[in-house]
Amino acid sequence: MLHARSQPVSITSAAYVRKRGIRNLLLASLMAITIASCSGAGTAAVKSPSPNTGGLAQGLIGFVADKGVGVLDPATGKSTILAPLAPGAAFRVAGPVWGPSPDVPYPVLYFTVHDDRPAERRTTSGVVPYDWLFRVDPFTGAMEPLAASQDSLSEGPIGLVANSHYLALTVGCCATYEVDALDLTKPLSALKVLSRPPDQAAFFTEGAAPGESGLLAVRAFGTGTWYWLNADAGVLNPFPLTPGPDDGPVAISKDGTLAAVSLTDHGALIEPINSGLPLVTPSASGSAAASASPAPTPTPSIAPTAPHHVNSKLPHVDSLAWSPDAKQIVLAVNGELELYSASGADGTPPAKTYLTGGNVIGVDWSAAIPARTAATLKAGPGPQAVVDALLDATKLPAAADTPAARPQTKIYLWQFDSTKPSPIASIADATPAVLSQYPSLPAAVVIHHWAPSVNWLLLGGCFRYRVVVTGSVPPAASTFGLGANTPCNAPAATSSPTPKATASP
Repeated sequence: MLHARSQPVSITSAAYVRKRGIRNLLLASLMAITIASCSGAGTAAVKSPSPNTGGLAQGLIGFVADKGVGVLDPATGKSTILAPLAPGAAFRVAGPVWGPSPDVPYPVLYFTVHDDRPAERRTTSGVVPYDWLFRVDPFTGAMEPLAASQDSLSEGPIGLVANSHYLALTVGCCATYEVDALDLTKPLSALKVLSRPPDQAAFFTEGAAPGESGLLAVRAFGTGTWYWLNADAGVLNPFPLTPGPDDGPVAISKDGTLAAVSLTDHGALIEPINSGLPLVTPSASGSAAASASPAPTPTPSIAPTAPHHVNSKLPHVDSLAWSPDAKQIVLAVNGELELYSASGADGTPPAKTYLTGGNVIGVDWSAAIPARTAATLKAGPGPQAVVDALLDATKLPAAADTPAARPQTKIYLWQFDSTKPSPIASIADATPAVLSQYPSLPAAVVIHHWAPSVNWLLLGGCFRYRVVVTGSVPPAASTFGLGANTPCNAPAATSSPTPKATASP
């Protein structure tokens, strides 16, 4: 059974509360300007008197809290909610993590959502639970759904991790935990299955080596043994540290030389790490058989540092991340963000706290973003409308939604690239001739709706889907997309420009 700390925390759960007094900040200058900060959830803006001509040299801290997915400027303490969640929204959110995005020169945020509203029953209305992967641009407010996956068995993805190459996560439950990855350096395509029981072991994703690395830190279900899961080679490598079977997640500094591991209790532990590709590459099954890796192991760029605790008085840390220069570390713990010096002695209080009372459950820290300033941050829409639009698009026709008709109802689903003309877009019936030329994707009736039968089958971007519902009713054909129904090649398209997706009929 998965340890409780590995489960994503529901945004609707009770927030952690710490009583803190009102803090007044007096900034002395020739103008004698006094700026007062606000108490409470810690979301009040605190403007910096210094010019921002140097851009975001300290990067941005991404977080997930009660109010949604947001960013915090560590230079000022000002936070901005980019993807808001409605009060009481029954979504489970994992992440956020920073990663690259096509056509923009700065990192963007990725996060997942699980629809946790009451599921539909034969005699009652409700939702078909989906897992969603979203990307949000902090400087335009644009939020894109990248993939959706019907999920009635778990509480959503866990262990969302990313670097400049891959985004990876764990989905599933019990002994069937699956690791999936998305290559962030290429146009949007299907998520790659890296490990899926029973053919491979069940793993929890816990971290990622920095930069373009394909190494993902994973912890084995059952044994708690840690490995590098090599997303490039599809094999397991030995993990250079020995965290406990219930420890994690782990954050690795951007130069790949320091690791901060969340302990089962007593806060986090900082220790040196070599995150280069190991010399020995065990088989994908984790057996003792090994072969030489394609690259030598690099040496750390800084002198080794003795392992030391970050405030061992703390409980388990939900999430943690390094500053761009690895001199500071931010922890999501006790429902708030706590900022520590990476070289501070154990027990040293946090240098700063943010978002107190906001029920913060996830955090990640970007690299420096010198070409942008905090003044250009822009809030966007939340995920609610996109989630609900898919539920509307997958409703069964009324005549097919009866106890007698459902067993006879057939669902035929096709994917096509809407940046160019496709004969799939005009399919009106699933005739033998059509199915012979364009085999359909697996999909089935789910009480009052239908849903794809394969994980992450629905993709965003310019992918569109043609569906025919038939069997119990005359053929009913329609087209939909995760972000927009209008094809990307349509004249005067109203959907936001997206990278060209590649797909074959």
